[in-house]
Amino acid sequence: MPIEIDGRVYYRTTEACARAGISRATLFRWLKAGILARRLKDRRGWGIFTDEDLERIRAEARRIQIEYVAAGAADRGDRGGGAT
Repeated sequence: MPIEIDGRVYYRTTEACARAGISRATLFRWLKAGILARRLKDRRGWGIFTDEDLERIRAEARRIQIEYVAAGAADRGDRGGGAT
């Protein structure tokens, strides 16, 4: 369940991952690698994420998915010409 701080909505890590469609391990790996640089924390030191953060997470997931699909097509020798 999102929390509200000073009139702004924030999501805890588990909910952010669920909304973005990635695992917690992936999120923490991206944070550690600096792919997602900004990270806010609540008073307990737990990560919280804004809607803008979720959009960046989703964008990164889409980018990686596109690269994965493109790499798979290249490995199969697909040229994008359709069925023969």
